[in-house]
Amino acid sequence: MAECGASGSGSSGDSLDKSITLPPDEIFRNLENAKRFAIDIGGSLTKLAYYSTVQHKVAKVRSFDHSDKDTEQDHEPPYEISVQEEVTARLHFVKFENTYIEACLDFIKDHLVNTETKVIQATGGGAYKFKDLIEEKLQLKVDKEDVMTCLIKGCNFVLKNIPQEAFVYQKGSNPEFRFQTHQPSVFPYLLVSVGSGVSIVKVETEDRFEWIGGSSIGGGTFWGLGALLTKTKSFDELLHLASRGQHANVDMLVQDIYGGAHQTLGLSGNLIASSFGKSATADTEFSKEDMAKSLLHMISNDIGQLACLYAKLHCLDRVYFGGFFIRGHPVTMRTITYSINFFSKGEVQALFLRHEGYLGAIGAFLKGAEQDNPNQYSWEENYAGSSGLMSSSPELCPTQRARSGTFDLLEMDRLERPLVNLPLLLDPSSYVPDTVDLTDDALARKYWLTCFEEALDGVVKRAVASQPGSVDAAERAEKFRQKYWDKLQTLRHQPFAYGTLTVRSLLDTREHCLNEFNFPDPYSKVKQKDNGVALKCFQRVIHSLDALGWEERQLALVKGLLAGNVFDWGAKAVSDVLESDPQFGFEEAKRKLQERPWLVDSYSNWLQRLKGPPHKCALIFADNSGVDVILGVFPFVRELLSRGTEVILACNSGPALNDVTYSESLIVAERIAAMDPVVRSALREERLLLTRTGSSSPCLDLRTWSGPCKGGHIWALGPLASQSVSLSVCSGADSPVLT
Repeated sequence: MAECGASGSGSSGDSLDKSITLPPDEIFRNLENAKRFAIDIGGSLTKLAYYSTVQHKVAKVRSFDHSDKDTEQDHEPPYEISVQEEVTARLHFVKFENTYIEACLDFIKDHLVNTETKVIQATGGGAYKFKDLIEEKLQLKVDKEDVMTCLIKGCNFVLKNIPQEAFVYQKGSNPEFRFQTHQPSVFPYLLVSVGSGVSIVKVETEDRFEWIGGSSIGGGTFWGLGALLTKTKSFDELLHLASRGQHANVDMLVQDIYGGAHQTLGLSGNLIASSFGKSATADTEFSKEDMAKSLLHMISNDIGQLACLYAKLHCLDRVYFGGFFIRGHPVTMRTITYSINFFSKGEVQALFLRHEGYLGAIGAFLKGAEQDNPNQYSWEENYAGSSGLMSSSPELCPTQRARSGTFDLLEMDRLERPLVNLPLLLDPSSYVPDTVDLTDDALARKYWLTCFEEALDGVVKRAVASQPGSVDAAERAEKFRQKYWDKLQTLRHQPFAYGTLTVRSLLDTREHCLNEFNFPDPYSKVKQKDNGVALKCFQRVIHSLDALGWEERQLALVKGLLAGNVFDWGAKAVSDVLESDPQFGFEEAKRKLQERPWLVDSYSNWLQRLKGPPHKCALIFADNSGVDVILGVFPFVRELLSRGTEVILACNSGPALNDVTYSESLIVAERIAAMDPVVRSALREERLLLTRTGSSSPCLDLRTWSGPCKGGHIWALGPLASQSVSLSVCSGADSPVLT
């Protein structure tokens, strides 16, 4: 295969069959480190899955020995920062038309270096058709897997690991895409897989399912008949034609038969009475667009009615649609949704999947990787390397943009430890961590996207400054800028590309793009400096607090929490102040606080509660490094400990903006313990526990809890511990109220 922009790529369909112009780094990413493969070959499309090890940079912190130094006068940083290489696991999924399979296999063969396996798991009808070709090209033995088993395993996997995988499509509503919240259990459900044909499966548990029906009229029918009617060979072009067509020019409607009398029948005049019904009597030729639209309606209506009948027969109210016929295409989803609503009278819900076409490939991969037990881990979608719903492939060169829909990508990163819902959640199924839906609010969406665009220069500057010894930092930072800018432009036009668009998802996408170009912690130097400055002030702050009377101290502690959270580099107004006035400090922030009563002011209730017995255990989510955690949160923690309350202090597992990470918090706590006997004894007696939240995001999500550690073991908050936690504190911007 030629490099991006190379000559000889050709312009005809025949030349593309043998020589695809691909940017290797964008399509088959990290192929040289691929360890295991799986492939799902349908009648029309191929989906390749592979597991690779990804080497990337991580920021590590290590404490210095400060035992013989004066804390107030010491000008050394509180810890050292190093950037080290770390290897993690990633799942890659690539979709392309069967037309390109030979060229893609050649490309994979040429770039395959470190694969550990001699077998490739294969599913789909094409696993038989292309078996010899795959074995010849890749020198891997094809191990065929059951199609239904793979589909179900894949569907369960995406519903479990991608929080906003499923959505309802409502044409004309705002927003049209309504993503479903993560459900503790998705069973039972009906899976309708629409590939070349249609398969219908009833799923009752993780391992119990039954194929209950199907149809030969599916995506292959649309493609085949569409090619005959319009002479268009590309599936994507057929969908594009359909999106511009008027089906009523070809279809016979109820009003065409009954005229105004259709109202007496209780039917809408716009209902299709006969697909292509007008073609038998009309003398004029129909446009390609109108025929494609009529064909899409005909097949989608048929699939919707069939799915509805099976759902009603088996008393199921949720139907998930998968397979690449759907493709996130609005006309297809609208017609299927309308058909199911019409025939079920609203009792059955049509749900679509963002990654509908990958189910078989994911399932085949999981079957081949059973010895590694992939289900014991949690996985996270990597926005930097995924196409997104209805998005074109990542940054292709201009000669490829016309056919950018040919390739579609999904990447998922394995997390360090399994994540669960925080047991303190009253009802995890109804918990939504974000209250502002930017998909829904166009003005808010425009505002926030503009904010992130305007902040991009500052992030690039921070990224370069975080690696002063790197000769290619500026070059990588510019690549990050372009990648993230392109993502923002995609989200301007397709805000639903990665699920519900929120401030959190914009921040997460930025972190993913930064990590992609080896900037694991752009604010590491800022945090190091801020933590050092705040530690020098800690004893002075504690002495002034201890000198106050009890009631006066409680108010001062709360004001300290509020003032400390001002030091958030993620807020543009704050970062402007901190950039322009480096001397702006804790006392200045306290003086700028609004006097009580505050906008939401329940301090009097809090004070009254403190006059009662101490809380048994407090769970506190920390936010920013420096002044916030050291001068705001730790004095508050110290007061609770003095009252006899046990404290769990939860910090980010990984870096995000200037938020304090778990590894940084360990060093901060160690330094504070050296100065303060209350904190020192609490750490020694395990009355103060520091833990990871499981998140690498600036925004708190209680669905992704990794559990604290106690005595060197994972101590997940089980029923007993959940009952003992009687106080939860979300410090500042980590609060779900913000997002």
